[in-house]
Amino acid sequence: MAVVTLTKANFKETVESNDFVIVDFWAPWCDPCVAFTPTFEAAAVKNPDIVFGMVNTETDPEISDYFDVKQIPGLLVIRERAGIHAQVGEIGAPALDEIIKWAREFDMTQVREHYAAEDAKKSN
Repeated sequence: MAVVTLTKANFKETVESNDFVIVDFWAPWCDPCVAFTPTFEAAAVKNPDIVFGMVNTETDPEISDYFDVKQIPGLLVIRERAGIHAQVGEIGAPALDEIIKWAREFDMTQVREHYAAEDAKKSN
């Protein structure tokens, strides 16, 4: 699957309609960010069941501000609308593969229970 450009217009819908999203926060002036792009794109091809999206912090600062991204490159792993891992700094393909493996195996039971309890509070 190709990498998706995430913007203010499509970020929320992308996260809400996909169970597994990996977001790369980057900027065109950031050399490590630009160097990471081929690694991120290759991971997207190897993992077509995951949505890989890139947020340009220059053109869509609202998204990076919302997630309090202070340094780039930055990676955010989202499963079932919950951020389960954040990573800042340069990483190579083996490290990205390990993060993806870990995220696939992450037990979402506690997250689901938390959201169920929050929904129950709201309906009372």
